[in-house]
Amino acid sequence: MMQHYALKHGIFKEFLAEFLGTFVLVLFGCGSVAQTVLSRNMLSESLTIHLGFTIGLMMGIYVSGGVSGGHLNPAVSLAMVILGRLKIWKFPIYVLAQLLGGFVGAAGVFGLYYDAFMDFTGGILSVTGISVLGGFVDQVIGTGSLVLCILAITDGKNIGAPKGVEPLAIGLIILGISVSMGMNCGYPVNPARDLGPRLFTAVAGWGMEVFSTADYWWWIPVAGPLTGGITGAVVYFLLIELHHSNHSEKASEESEKDEDEDEEEDSSLKDKYEMITMS
Repeated sequence: MMQHYALKHGIFKEFLAEFLGTFVLVLFGCGSVAQTVLSRNMLSESLTIHLGFTIGLMMGIYVSGGVSGGHLNPAVSLAMVILGRLKIWKFPIYVLAQLLGGFVGAAGVFGLYYDAFMDFTGGILSVTGISVLGGFVDQVIGTGSLVLCILAITDGKNIGAPKGVEPLAIGLIILGISVSMGMNCGYPVNPARDLGPRLFTAVAGWGMEVFSTADYWWWIPVAGPLTGGITGAVVYFLLIELHHSNHSEKASEESEKDEDEDEEEDSSLKDKYEMITMS
């Protein structure tokens, strides 16, 4: 009974952590987009958006990392399932929390800038077309790079990052992706970051056109990142992590040898001590 309660309580904490972390990510990131567009580039520019998502991700991980690992991205959670670092039954719970966090984060941005939205649009909330050329491949490569680098940063057998600095390092990955791969799609690389806010815009007044526009482009920032997450995880495992095993076995053998030597030394000292006390 107590174990069942602890299990439910634990996953609830992880759910809240992923929800709140994703909320912070979307609030900062989409907020920077809103400020740039609604001010007609008077208060912000493209670099501001890049920094907004970078800082949002960093802060989101700091908020949630100690409880849930700070995935904040279904593609990252899926990669962790593939690598055996997240139980598969937790995956839909993490995704639900991330989507809900993205939805509420978008609602926060809309509420914050409601007057500016109405002024900018004249009260007519419409959707503009988005190019789909290379969109899927773009998202596979971008998210694959993200997951690959996250695994490198958090790999204790690699160089990794100092404890507590991981969110900063991961934030810099997003900054790197934004300034090098952002032209085609705006680097969603996260289904929760795109689909959560898209669901909110659908109910906030833009309507179902947010899903039908540009030949139903909405699925690209969902399927592309999930595919990219799997690709990045598999590539890192095959080319890097798989080759840690020999080193680990050697280190384990050396550790066992040291322990045996220590035990022999302790035994020798004990024998000497007993001989001295007996004399």
